[in-house]
Amino acid sequence: MIRDEKQYLVIGCGRFGTAVATSLESLGYRVMVVDSNEDAIQNISEKVTHAAILDVTEEGSLAKIGIGNFDVVIIAIGSNFKASVLSCLVAKEKGVGEVICKVANEIQSRVLQKIGADRIVMPEKDMGRRLVQNLVSHNVLDQIELGDEHTIYEIRVPKSWVGKSLLQLDLRKRSNLSVVAIKRNENIILNIDPEENLIENDIIVIAGETGVIKHFCEK
Repeated sequence: MIRDEKQYLVIGCGRFGTAVATSLESLGYRVMVVDSNEDAIQNISEKVTHAAILDVTEEGSLAKIGIGNFDVVIIAIGSNFKASVLSCLVAKEKGVGEVICKVANEIQSRVLQKIGADRIVMPEKDMGRRLVQNLVSHNVLDQIELGDEHTIYEIRVPKSWVGKSLLQLDLRKRSNLSVVAIKRNENIILNIDPEENLIENDIIVIAGETGVIKHFCEK
């Protein structure tokens, strides 16, 4: 079910970009993902609305996909800071309302803010805050904030869920929460059978509205 007409573009298919894109898609939003790595695009193509192989450092590449038509652009490029800068510049020049950039350090943060980034995500800086959250809520293993409205949590399966299926739990209807993936031993299950029972020691990647999911995880 499509939640609304808001359009998201995620640039970069690393761990962060993939988590953001698939979680937004699972919540009912339209998401396009681009990356220069063909294998990365093949791996995510069936999990998002659109996916395309694109080198954002090539002049005019972002304009060709209509970057100005997106409401939110999330720049999740890992190692190529030049590509992040170019993507941010083009996004703002084309009138994108909100540009969110992942950065590695404070210098990158200041540069991207000066050229117009609306929001900065610094995973390493956020680790301390996440550690505190993990200490007060022992089931929480990790979290990624998707702006002010949504958060992804990685949690240990609650004891009350063991032996139950996602169909029985009906989280989407009851709490508007979406299970994005299940980590079971060394395997990551993305195409989840809603009738399969959860087992002890499963780790669940769950996404939802920030207030709802924080309340849920702090129980």
